[in-house]
Amino acid sequence: MEKRLTRTELLFSFGFLFMLVVAVGAFFYGVQIGSDKTESKFIEQTKHLSSTKEGVVTAYQQQDLVSFYHTVFLPYREFQNEWFASLHKMSSQQLVDSSSALKELSSLAKQKYKEAEHASVPKTSPLLEEAQLQFLKGLKMFQEAADRGAVSAKELSAAELLAALKQDAYYLEGVKHTMAGQQNYYDAMLKWASSVNPNIPSNYANPDVLEIAAWKALPLVIKNKLMAEQLNVRKQLASFYPQDLTTRVDEFILSGQASKMKMKTVDAIVDLLINTEAVRSGDFSGSKAQLYTKDLLPQLPFFFPEKE
Repeated sequence: MEKRLTRTELLFSFGFLFMLVVAVGAFFYGVQIGSDKTESKFIEQTKHLSSTKEGVVTAYQQQDLVSFYHTVFLPYREFQNEWFASLHKMSSQQLVDSSSALKELSSLAKQKYKEAEHASVPKTSPLLEEAQLQFLKGLKMFQEAADRGAVSAKELSAAELLAALKQDAYYLEGVKHTMAGQQNYYDAMLKWASSVNPNIPSNYANPDVLEIAAWKALPLVIKNKLMAEQLNVRKQLASFYPQDLTTRVDEFILSGQASKMKMKTVDAIVDLLINTEAVRSGDFSGSKAQLYTKDLLPQLPFFFPEKE
C-alpha cells in the first residue's frame, strides 16, 4: 500500500517547485536586464551627440567606416580572437588553469567594452550607432559568461566546461548581439557603396531563395552584406569575416563543385561550407587579387591588409 504524503510534505514539495521556477525565471530576467542596462547607459552617454534638428539626412562616409573599425569593431575582434584562442587551448588540454584564463577573458571584455564605449559615432550613421550598441551589449554578455565559467571551471572537466560555456545564456546573448552588430556594420558599407556608385542599391533584401546565377551577378559589397546576414541568422560566432565566407562561396562555384553536386542555391553552399568548417580567416585576402580586382570596397584594413 502506497504511503500518502502528509499535508506538510505536500506544502514543502509545492514550495520547492515554486522557488525553482522563480529562480530560473529570475536568471533569464537578469540576462535581459543586463542587456537593457547596457543599452540605457549607452543612450544616456551619447545624448550630447544627438542633433536637435529633425530630418537629418543619412550619410555614410568612408571616414566613418574607418573610424568605426578602429574604435569599435577592432576592440571587439581583439576580444573575440582571445576568446577563440583560450577555448582552443582549453579543448586541447593546453591550459593548466581554465578558471584563471576565463577571469582574464572577463577582464579583457571589460577593457574592450570601455574602449568601444568611448568611440564617437556620427548621428548621421544610424546603422553604425546601432552596431556600436550591439557590440557593447555583446561584450557585456561575454564578460558575464566568462565570470560564470570561471566559477564552474573549478568543478568541471575541460570538455564539460566547454559544453557549459556554449550553452550559457549570457554567451548565447553575446553571440546574438555581436552578430547583429556585425550585420549592421556591413549594411553600413552597402550604404556607403551606393553613395559612391549609383548602380549599387542602398538596400538589398536577401530573397527567400538566392539562386547561384543571381548571386554571381551581385557586387562584392552586397555579397559581403548577405554573408554577414547568414552568420547573423545562424547566430554563428566565427573566427572568419563575412568576406572570407563570400570568397569560399565564389571559389566553390567557380571550381565547378556546386554544379557537380547539383546545388542550386547559395544557402545550400553556405550550409556545406560552415558545417564542414571549410572557411578560414584570411581566405578573402588570399583570393582577392584573382577574384575581386575591380570590385568597390571601403578602405578598411581587413580588405586592404598592410602586406599587400
